[in-house]
Amino acid sequence: MTDSDLCFLSAVELAGRIRSGDLSAREAMEAHLRRIEAVNPAVNAIITLAADTALAQARAADERQARGEPLPVLHGLPVAHKDLEETAGIRTTFGSPIFRDYIPPTSSLVVERLQAAGAITIGKTNTPEFGAGSQTFNPIFGATRNPYDLGRTCGGSSGGAAAALAAGMIPLADGSDMGGSLRNPASFCNVAGFRPSPGRVPTWPNRMAWSPLGVNGPMARSVADLALMMQAIAGPDDRSPIGIEELASRFAAPLDRDFRGVRIAWTAGLGLPFEPEVLAVTERQRTTFESLGCIVEAAEPVMDEADRIFKGLRAWHFEVSLRDAYASMKDQLKDTIIWNIEQGQRLTAADLGRLELDRTNLYHRVRKFLTRYDFFVLPTVQVLPFDVTVPYPASIAGAPMATYIDWMKSCYYISTLGLPALSVPAGFSVGGLPVGLQIVGRHHDDFGVLQLGHAFEAATGFGRARPALAPAVR
Repeated sequence: MTDSDLCFLSAVELAGRIRSGDLSAREAMEAHLRRIEAVNPAVNAIITLAADTALAQARAADERQARGEPLPVLHGLPVAHKDLEETAGIRTTFGSPIFRDYIPPTSSLVVERLQAAGAITIGKTNTPEFGAGSQTFNPIFGATRNPYDLGRTCGGSSGGAAAALAAGMIPLADGSDMGGSLRNPASFCNVAGFRPSPGRVPTWPNRMAWSPLGVNGPMARSVADLALMMQAIAGPDDRSPIGIEELASRFAAPLDRDFRGVRIAWTAGLGLPFEPEVLAVTERQRTTFESLGCIVEAAEPVMDEADRIFKGLRAWHFEVSLRDAYASMKDQLKDTIIWNIEQGQRLTAADLGRLELDRTNLYHRVRKFLTRYDFFVLPTVQVLPFDVTVPYPASIAGAPMATYIDWMKSCYYISTLGLPALSVPAGFSVGGLPVGLQIVGRHHDDFGVLQLGHAFEAATGFGRARPALAPAVR
């Protein structure tokens, strides 16, 4: 087996081969490190590499296996962490010059759980400054490029994670999602990204521990791999007051399910502008759900106030999270972050109260909509991957974008609901650019969303495609 073949194995199969002794953890790690050496200079997805410690930990994992010790669920699998996640002993910059040389003494909860489950940290993945925006570039490491077209963006803010997965540099990656940061780059890079229900994957450290707006979650090349990773990172923790009590073992159950008679609302796009090619690709997949036995009807919830709710709560989150940096190092923050913080500063108690009332009303309206439908689906992103030198699209299908996040409404409208949402590969544009489909489920039906995504993935096979990287980096 070549390095390329090994590095494009699913995480489930790779874990099985290591566990069976067919492949050692050291051999798997060495293959992925060679893949990173060959591909990463062109893609720029892994921005801090921990090769020596990763190899040492892989050897230690093999020794534990040789001694017959119990093997955790992710035993021997390489994993990379988004550069927003504090990782003990490894530089964590948050994409900001302020933290250019910061080495945390402790790890975030998601990193702790992945390492405790036997995954081996190979490095950190690129992210925009403080995760702001869905185009991955920052003043420290520059831009991450899309493996399917090196002149295009990989999306963001978990863009480095998605690009590294798509290029075969890692089998699993963590990410985070406030306005689409797990789903957008998954769509752009032809991988799977899952935004769990708030509290399903506890978040710590977190200055806004009660907020459901931002979540941690998994990214992988298949839905089965997402479920494997959820077995490691889901489950309650007393550091997260909104943690869901259901155990992570829920995600070890079979993903196969009979979807005959399951009702799906085929959502045209919530009244938002979309590039015609995006709609053309996703519209072809309606028959895929019908082939699974689903009852598919054209219907969508009314979400007119979602834009104002999300932007207001997001501004409040930025003000609370970054007020110290704004007060002492404003000159080192990018202009869009300053804009977000200052928006948050202008919010009054009455403004916040109205936002919460409106969010509650919106949730109940969509909850009632989902008493008729088990799921609703829509395109993940409103545009195709765009030029990597463009910070964000200025317009979509002739409609101007007022801010740097407006083009992400198809994702962040869903964030306001706190419902589980999955982006799965749905096909390619005429020019070969990936397009994702977003599956949204009922309150806390995370596993059901993964089951439907798994069935869709098996019926289409788009996630098995490999990117056509330039010959020098294949």
